[in-house]
Amino acid sequence: MTTTIYVARRVVTPNAAPTAEPPTAVAVRDGRILAVGSFDECRQWGPAERDDRWADAVIVPGFVEAHAHVAEGAVGTRVAHAGWFERPLADGTISPAVRSYDELIARLRDLDDDMEASGEPAEVPLSIGGFDPIYYASERRLDRYHLDAVGSRRPVYVQHSNGHLATVCSRGLERWGITAELAVDGIGRFADGTPNGELREGAQSLARGVRAKVLNARTDAEVIRWWGAAAQRAGITTCTDLASNVGLASGSEEPWRTVTADGDFPIRVASYSVCQARPGTPDEVVEWFTELRAREQHDRWRFPGVKIVLDGSIQGWTAALSWPGYFTGTGHPMLLLPVERMRDLLHAFHRAEINVHVHCNGDLAAEAVLDAVAAALATSAWLDHRHTITHAQTMTTAQIRRAARLGVGINFFANHLWFWGDQHYELTLGPDRAARLDPCGDAVAAGVPFALHSDAPVTPLGQLHTMWCAVNRLTPKGRVLGADQRISAARALRAVTLDAAWLLHMDHEIGSIEVGKRADFTVLEDDPLAVDPMRLRDIQVLATMIDGVAHSADSGT
Repeated sequence: MTTTIYVARRVVTPNAAPTAEPPTAVAVRDGRILAVGSFDECRQWGPAERDDRWADAVIVPGFVEAHAHVAEGAVGTRVAHAGWFERPLADGTISPAVRSYDELIARLRDLDDDMEASGEPAEVPLSIGGFDPIYYASERRLDRYHLDAVGSRRPVYVQHSNGHLATVCSRGLERWGITAELAVDGIGRFADGTPNGELREGAQSLARGVRAKVLNARTDAEVIRWWGAAAQRAGITTCTDLASNVGLASGSEEPWRTVTADGDFPIRVASYSVCQARPGTPDEVVEWFTELRAREQHDRWRFPGVKIVLDGSIQGWTAALSWPGYFTGTGHPMLLLPVERMRDLLHAFHRAEINVHVHCNGDLAAEAVLDAVAAALATSAWLDHRHTITHAQTMTTAQIRRAARLGVGINFFANHLWFWGDQHYELTLGPDRAARLDPCGDAVAAGVPFALHSDAPVTPLGQLHTMWCAVNRLTPKGRVLGADQRISAARALRAVTLDAAWLLHMDHEIGSIEVGKRADFTVLEDDPLAVDPMRLRDIQVLATMIDGVAHSADSGT
């Protein structure tokens, strides 16, 4: 049994045993943490090798991303990107920002030329992701006629960055039979009732072949590897795929089984399949998931629970907000699953003691989940359920206090404060509700365990940036949204390590650097608890370790 003692400038961790001085070393044996403290304290366990490669760096628990999607691995490798901000791509390159409709059209024309040159048949659509019309408030909202200017002989499909909406050209509407007479919820329309090219939520599936291209990437082995590489560069050691189709599509298990079993794959994966996509009674859905988990789960590929998507997107005006609704524009909130079906599924999984994470951007959706959990607890007293409201962007103080009483966890989409904070202030929520966006301060006061997430590919993977958002609550225009909701860097670090692991029922194994846990670390150039809070997102990730195996942050897959 070889023991290695890793020496650092400082070892920072929540939940560690108190020491006289800040820890500066951690001993690892058989992929687990043997001791934490000074070098002299760690070597009291017997003969050990000293490793000084990180002697000038800071070791923190491996970052845990409790809400992301494997589609991050397809950004730039399978799907072109056209976002308002510069964007790191899965292969490590940077996609330049797109700041006008003209730039969008120019990028689409370049892609169209590439497709023509490669001989792609005309029935293959031209598609791009990452775009969001909300940033172009002075322009008419993107519609079919803007995209007709591309001049392509093929359908043009622009996926909005939130994943809940898309805009297609006139040729696409014609190709897919999307007419004024088609009675499908989610088809955007001009005042005269004709389709304007916007497809909301489930209506995106009308664009046959395009949506499938993105969804199929979830079981592409190369995309999974790119996702792992992107997470590794961001310092993430456990990453959640929170809209998995594993077990829902033919052949979906094999690529994941192969990639996660590879000893070189640099992350631990928590897979949450979307249970509402599985037909059958709630008890039949539970039986399906139980069998899937028993058959596939291993140390590097976990199945902690299931996912339910209840409502839409705030910046797409499809989230379920309570009165008075949206600040400007016309809201078209959409519940993507009847509340009764959500309740019945949650109750069935609760009885089976299986964790459920529910997508709720709007407070009305969150209220429905809290009601469902309260009813489930009244009939089945599983007190360690850790059912989670994920995104939770507009939860009220009362709802957060109720979540604490019910044992419900919260996973805040804190990146919204930066990426859409100004838009929520000016367009969707208004100043007062925007000041309470992602109210981490209320969660601290209520004692609710909570995580912070990126929802990649909606925003890029990067726990340091996510921490920065929750600590500073700053927007690109310099607004501070709700200074009273700021949290400390120490609390933010806990949210992306130990509390994130708690939401996944994995905190007994990961999330802190303490004796007996798995040796999952993130190595940083500086101490996130000591730097100026405005520098948090600028700290460089140097390396990660998973089960005692080190991975350089600048390596690729």
